[in-house]
Amino acid sequence: MQSTARAQFELSDEQRAIGALAAEIAQREIAPHIARWDREHHFPRELYGKLTDAGIMGMLVPETYGGVGADYVSYALAIEELARVDAGTAVTVSVHSMICSAIAKIGTAAQQQRWLPTLAGEDAIAGFALTESDAGSDAAALRATAKRSGTGYVLNGRKQWCTSGSHAAVIMGMFRTGGAGARGVSAFLIEPSRAGVTVEKVTEKLGIHTSNTCDLAFDDAEIGEEALLGDEGSGFGNAMTALTAGRIGIAAQSIGILAACLDESVKFARERAAFGKPIGAFEGVSFKIAQMATDLDAARQLTYRAAALADAGESFGIAASKAKLFASTAARKHSAEALQIHGGYGYTTEFAVERHYRDAKITEIYEGTSEIQHLIIARSLLGRLD
Repeated sequence: MQSTARAQFELSDEQRAIGALAAEIAQREIAPHIARWDREHHFPRELYGKLTDAGIMGMLVPETYGGVGADYVSYALAIEELARVDAGTAVTVSVHSMICSAIAKIGTAAQQQRWLPTLAGEDAIAGFALTESDAGSDAAALRATAKRSGTGYVLNGRKQWCTSGSHAAVIMGMFRTGGAGARGVSAFLIEPSRAGVTVEKVTEKLGIHTSNTCDLAFDDAEIGEEALLGDEGSGFGNAMTALTAGRIGIAAQSIGILAACLDESVKFARERAAFGKPIGAFEGVSFKIAQMATDLDAARQLTYRAAALADAGESFGIAASKAKLFASTAARKHSAEALQIHGGYGYTTEFAVERHYRDAKITEIYEGTSEIQHLIIARSLLGRLD
């Protein structure tokens, strides 16, 4: 293994400090409220000003534009600590950071100046709009259009399951500017406040209730040419690049859920007695906890490796897919085991494991399903055989 990849195992003081800061904020600002927020499906808009002030929203924004300029390892640590308390907040920050990173890497100087200081320091949230009713895993099949008109474009179509769409100051959206297939797709930075852009529906979900998910309608929405992110026709590639980086965030989110399940399972196994002794004394419980801890460590190593490769400027797509695949599978599996350890208590809202159980499943679906991650990893070894 190259030295740059090994660096993931040796966290710097700065990386640890960012993780500790995120943990402290999560405990102070989220933990006292999360049961109610989850029950009421409340998007805690008031929270993000505090996260902005702490630098969390600007983690991946260069210092030149008022951000922290942190590396991906620090970002993963922060997302993990947020998800340990609330997975919904973690994914909101993850998607926001993904858009910030995309603008920093492929945006024009004008776009960077326009949006990065705002997203890092002005209590503004970035959202993402890719999926459509007939274009999910097959994202290149999207139908929403952006047609040239004068000095800009006119947007038409529907976008489904847009993260933070109801509250975003800007959305990275993919629209068809050319013919069929991936090469006909372009990316745009869209202000949802523009005429012709409306929230059609806020989606009710199994879990991550504190994350806003909505359907957006675009009806002759006019945007300027300056909204085009990257070259025309490069939007699909830009979206996939953003999603690849985002997979580190979802892997970290999965780790946070898994870490919370382990903490709560250990505590319950020590305190809950049955047949005259703590239930942790029984192999049926203790072995579950042992495997949970082992998979947590493995998920962290895979995720830190992917983040370290990204920080080193090396190819990290396959590593990110492996990290997301393993971590999300482990989060879903062990959240169920944590609920089982808690028995009947775990099935009640009195204990947080039922929320972690509901939150964990989505990690296997968004930012590329587990099936898509298997496909990416397999093709990296076998090539395309079809």
